[in-house]
Amino acid sequence: MTHKPLLKRLAVLAGITTVSMAAHAAKTELTVYTAIEAEDLKKYAARFNDVHPDIKINWVRDSTGIVTAKLLAEKDNPQADVVWGLAATSLMRLKNENMLASYKPAGYDQLSPKFRDNDEAPTWTGMDAWIAAVCYNTVESEKLGLPKPTSWADLTKPVYQGHIIMPNPNSSGTGFLDVSSWLQIFGEKEGWEYMDGLHKNISRYTHSGSKPCKLAASGETPIGISFAFRAAKSKASGAPLDLVFPKEGLGWEMEATAIIKGTDKLKAAQTLADWASSKEANELYNEGYAVVARPGIAKPIQYFPKDPESLMIDNDFEWSAGARDEILAEWQSRYDSKSEAK
Repeated sequence: MTHKPLLKRLAVLAGITTVSMAAHAAKTELTVYTAIEAEDLKKYAARFNDVHPDIKINWVRDSTGIVTAKLLAEKDNPQADVVWGLAATSLMRLKNENMLASYKPAGYDQLSPKFRDNDEAPTWTGMDAWIAAVCYNTVESEKLGLPKPTSWADLTKPVYQGHIIMPNPNSSGTGFLDVSSWLQIFGEKEGWEYMDGLHKNISRYTHSGSKPCKLAASGETPIGISFAFRAAKSKASGAPLDLVFPKEGLGWEMEATAIIKGTDKLKAAQTLADWASSKEANELYNEGYAVVARPGIAKPIQYFPKDPESLMIDNDFEWSAGARDEILAEWQSRYDSKSEAK
C-alpha cells in the first residue's frame, strides 16, 4: 500500500532542503574595480575569502586613469559595487559627482586621520600610500656616463636627454601624483616650467606607473620615474638599481576603498569595506607598502628609507582632486606627443 500523503510530504521536505542547501551554497558576487598591481589581486582575494567564503569578487582591473574614466562614464548606470584600491584623488572626484555611498566601516576610528574621509558622512577610507621614487640603473648609466641624480631638478640637466621614462598622468595614478606634487613643490608657474625642462629629457611616457621602473630594471632605460615599492622589489630581485628619493620631497598618493552608491549588494559591499580597513588587511598591505592606514602596523621595507613618511610632502589631496581635469588637460596639450600608444 502506497502512503501518498507521506511521500508527498517527504518530497516537499526534500525540495525545501535542496533549495536551502543551494541558497546556502550560493555566493554573493561583488564587482570590484581596482588599480591594485595585478600580482597582488589573487593574494588580496584569497585572504579576504579565508574570512568571507560566501562572497566572490569579480575584479575589473586597469590603471588608475582608465578605471576612473570608466567609473565616470558609468555614472548613470553603475556597473561596480565597490572600488578597492584606487587613488584617493580619483575617489574624491567620484565623491564630488555624488557617486559614492556614505559608510563608516568598522575600524574607521583606528585609521590615521590623513587616511580617511573626515566628513560627518564619510565615503572613502585609505588603505596604504605609495611614494614617488627614481629608478636608476647603475650599469646602463655608467655606460652612458650619467651621474646619479639626487633631486628632481637634476633630471632637467642636458646630460639626461632621451634617457628618462615616466608615466602619463592621464592613465597612471603614479604619473598624476608626480605632476600634482611638482606643482605643489615648485609652485604652479614654476612647476610647469620644471616639466617643460623635464620633457626635453623624456624618451616616452608610459601608461603604467610601474613600467618605467620595470624598464630601468631590465636596462631598457637608464632612468625611470616610478614608485618606491616597485623599485625596491626590482632591486631585491637582483636588478642593478639604485633607489633615488629626491631631496625636494616625494609626492605620494593613497589607495582607498569606497562603496558605489546604488549597489544592490550593500551588505556584502559593507563587509568588504569593513575588511579593507581591518588590522589584518593593513598587515597585508604592508607586504607591499611601507606606509599603511593603521598606525603601528607598518614594518620596514628593504631598501626603503627608515622613515619614509618624513620624506612625503604635505599633499593637498582636495586641491589635487579639484584641479585634476585642468591639470590633465594642460599636461596633455604640452607633452602628450611623447606618450606611447595605448
